[in-house]
Amino acid sequence: MGSVGLLYVGAVLFVNGLMLLGVIPGKSAAILNFFVGTMQVVFPTIIILQANGDLSVIFGAAGLYLFGFTYLYVGVLQMTGISGEGLGWFSVFVAACAVVIGVLQFTLVGDPVFGVIWFVWAVLWFMFFLLLGLNKTSLTKMTGWFTVFISHLTGTIPAFFLLLGRYETNNGYAALVAAVAAFALAAAYVLGRKSMRSSTQPGQVTSVTRPA
Repeated sequence: MGSVGLLYVGAVLFVNGLMLLGVIPGKSAAILNFFVGTMQVVFPTIIILQANGDLSVIFGAAGLYLFGFTYLYVGVLQMTGISGEGLGWFSVFVAACAVVIGVLQFTLVGDPVFGVIWFVWAVLWFMFFLLLGLNKTSLTKMTGWFTVFISHLTGTIPAFFLLLGRYETNNGYAALVAAVAAFALAAAYVLGRKSMRSSTQPGQVTSVTRPA
């Protein structure tokens, strides 16, 4: 179930990135957020209920709630127009948890690839905190591009490997994922700055607004 959920994490992150870039209207993106958010709450609940007290299984499922609540929150905000400060501060909590889970993936689970993936998610959710919690709207495009880039790196691709039974983890693969993520962050920064420059004309002051 976790692998199936991870596949759709890739999908919803891709859609949310496009929403931040202004390609998809917020209310249109909200529908998928409700679908995936519900899945990411129901699936881990089922996994935990069937875990028979196995702490390793419970640990693996517990982190999924962080994403489920995020996507449900996004869906509600986009449908109601409520401001996103609450989601922003929840995002910094998610980022902190992601760092802890990432460390545990290295030290306790022995899965360096997902250790890196959790660190990448920590960076992304911290960007959500800056954007929504601290109202750093200048980061809107950069965050959108980074979300699009890492949606497949951290969701779609590893999900397919897991579903096909071909997933492998070692330090070499972890380093590769880290390098690709770092390149994605740099590319997102460049594209975000380019978008900001192109949207600002000499002698004019413009502001970046959140998708409705």
